[in-house]
Amino acid sequence: MSTPGSSSSRRHSSRSIKRRRFDDELVESSLLQKPHRKSSDGFEDSVGTWTVTLQDVGKGTGSAASEDHKPGKSQDSGRRFSSNSEKRSGKRKKMKKTRQAFAAVKDMGRWKPTDDIMLIDSVEQVQDLALVHLGVKFSCHFTLEEVQERWYALLYDPVISALAKQAMKALPREVAHVAHQKALFSKAEEEILSKILTSALPSTESFEETLNSNTTVFHQSRTPAALEKHWNLMKQHHLLEDQVVQPLPQGDHILSFSDAEDMLDDQELSAPRDEAVDHEMRISDRKQKREIKQLEEEIPRWEYLVSSVTGVPTQELDQHTVAVLRGRLVRYLMRSKEITIGRSTEFVTVDIDLSLEGPASKISRRQGTIKMKSNGDFVFANEGKRPMFIDGKAVQTGSKAKLFHESVLEIGLLRFVFLINQNLGNPTTVQNTA
Repeated sequence: MSTPGSSSSRRHSSRSIKRRRFDDELVESSLLQKPHRKSSDGFEDSVGTWTVTLQDVGKGTGSAASEDHKPGKSQDSGRRFSSNSEKRSGKRKKMKKTRQAFAAVKDMGRWKPTDDIMLIDSVEQVQDLALVHLGVKFSCHFTLEEVQERWYALLYDPVISALAKQAMKALPREVAHVAHQKALFSKAEEEILSKILTSALPSTESFEETLNSNTTVFHQSRTPAALEKHWNLMKQHHLLEDQVVQPLPQGDHILSFSDAEDMLDDQELSAPRDEAVDHEMRISDRKQKREIKQLEEEIPRWEYLVSSVTGVPTQELDQHTVAVLRGRLVRYLMRSKEITIGRSTEFVTVDIDLSLEGPASKISRRQGTIKMKSNGDFVFANEGKRPMFIDGKAVQTGSKAKLFHESVLEIGLLRFVFLINQNLGNPTTVQNTA
């Protein structure tokens, strides 16, 4: 036996039990009213119930009508129905606006604020979306249809225009200024630039004067450097007033290859001079000279190999060589009064590249200089970051040391022997040629 409070706390399942129905149950179930259900917007959908109530209200207020169908009750029900419908319509309008806003910002990831700035400036300059699509370099590739849709959205869609305006205002001033500078040149601007003649040889000051005297025509982001750059571009395409473009042949007849072939003189072709043979001779001569140069460059290497095998030193110094810096693999000839040694790179060039001898990671790009004085003495000045050892003594950065015949220069893992040409009568007569 349950207590009075137990009936209120009992839980009942609202889910119907799926079982087979008999024929009489199927007929009775079809006569039942539709239960209340919730719509997608969260309000109860009771259309069927409200239909019955409105019909009962329309029947009148007789004694047969129940208490729920009295005029007061019907008015309350009507008000309730109208308030619920207004809520549903307001909810649907809000969801519609949310969907519109989502559709507006869905493609905002591709269109950057800088793209919008360049689009607006360029359209104001040339007033042609096709030219804007061809001339402006956006952050990514857009088709002409996408450019048109974006421009119309900025003009007529309040949501997109508000978001784009807010994003452009949030840009740093330097970034926005760079985007403004990429605006296309208008016809009026190019007409002014075309009047600057090539014979005048204009300078940056000339373009600055042109910009100051035509402030109403040029875009506010134009600079003298930008005008000079665009003027040079127009000059390359022969768009200036003092440049003459060769006209095309008049009439329908245009010179073709067959016409040019007919204009050739057969007597010139039958001349005794054979152009093909001359061409082959020039190629052969150039090839032989290249081979001779390669052989001359390989002579020092073969001399070193011969001397290392036979033990007989070769003649290293000639009348044009002041001194030699000889390593284990290569040797460097000093034929001027001053040379630089170090490690050659793309931006730094030295007379003697020590990296050809071996590992040069410890060598500075400009390690030092070897200079011959007027009295015939040789001095080494260290200009690198690491010390260089001469005959076992360290020469620090900014220091100098005298070089003698057969002095040993060491840096890192590399070792060189400095040899002076003793047979040279007066070394000061050597020309200072690199």
